Amino acid sequence: MTNFVLRTRLQAEAAEATALAPGATRTADSRGRMIPEPPDEWRTPFEEDRDRIIYTKAFRRLKHKTQVFMNPEGDHYVTRLTHTLKVTQIGRAIARYLSLNETLAEAICLGHDVGHSPFGHTGEEALSEFVEGDWLHSDQSVRIFSVLEPINLSWEVIDGVRAHSWRVEPGPSTPEGMIVRYADRIAYLAHDAEDAMRAAILRESDFPPEAVAAFGDPGREWIRTMVASVIDESMRAGVVSMEPGLLAVMHDLRAFMFEHVYLRADIEPQRARAREIIRDLVGYYLANPEDIPVTYRQSDATLLTQVIDHVAGMTDRFALRMHDRLFRPRLFD
Repeated sequence: MTNFVLRTRLQAEAAEATALAPGATRTADSRGRMIPEPPDEWRTPFEEDRDRIIYTKAFRRLKHKTQVFMNPEGDHYVTRLTHTLKVTQIGRAIARYLSLNETLAEAICLGHDVGHSPFGHTGEEALSEFVEGDWLHSDQSVRIFSVLEPINLSWEVIDGVRAHSWRVEPGPSTPEGMIVRYADRIAYLAHDAEDAMRAAILRESDFPPEAVAAFGDPGREWIRTMVASVIDESMRAGVVSMEPGLLAVMHDLRAFMFEHVYLRADIEPQRARAREIIRDLVGYYLANPEDIPVTYRQSDATLLTQVIDHVAGMTDRFALRMHDRLFRPRLFD
């Protein structure tokens, strides 16, 4: 007699047939990888994807990338990495309660933001000046996993990473990918509100009364209420969705956060400085391509693409340090 029950990949995939909901994405139905691989003895492909993402350099860099506050002095502000972990917790919870493929949702959540530039969405705006249309961190995440750190992820994971942003159409092809859209927004509204109060930018009484009435106090209660709304409405509608009335309140709350936190007037000088740093770094490497690290010199990519790959991959502190080294006047040369 043993205290354990051995679980192999084949057993895990067989269990999906009965354990998951009819609309869930099963491993057996995956479109597979761009480069076929022999199956792992123990892990399903989506479990392998999750593990591969965690071991990438791009994932590790998230700990020093801005979520909202650039170079915050306090230790408790959310970074892009802690945001990712919160999204993953929320995404897994929703997938579990709806009997969807929790591991697929987890892998997409873990990989969704690795393409973010330094200085958050401000850096994204600055890089957009150099390309036709918008430069999207979701596209860069796909490029990292496919080209810069090619880890040959499953099609469903790449698709979920590509379309995790509400700006991207077509949307995710799987219900697990759609979960990540909601988990991302739920996580950042809740923790950014808490950070705004921590920074004394907002008080609890400043939030729209409609949001407080609908979701409760900022932070944990918001998460609980929004997650419950997604679960209840998804069960009713048969697709991953949120109760329309609460979804409208969430959209209004997001607009409030943009006006009073993300794009507030008093941080415009800081945002302008961040944009200037990105522009200067891109300009420098365009003029000095020999200084681009070898890992970003993709022979089949244009010079501009290689430069953006390098600059977008920088952490906030590395971008500041490189800009300081390259552009600060030197008294003694």
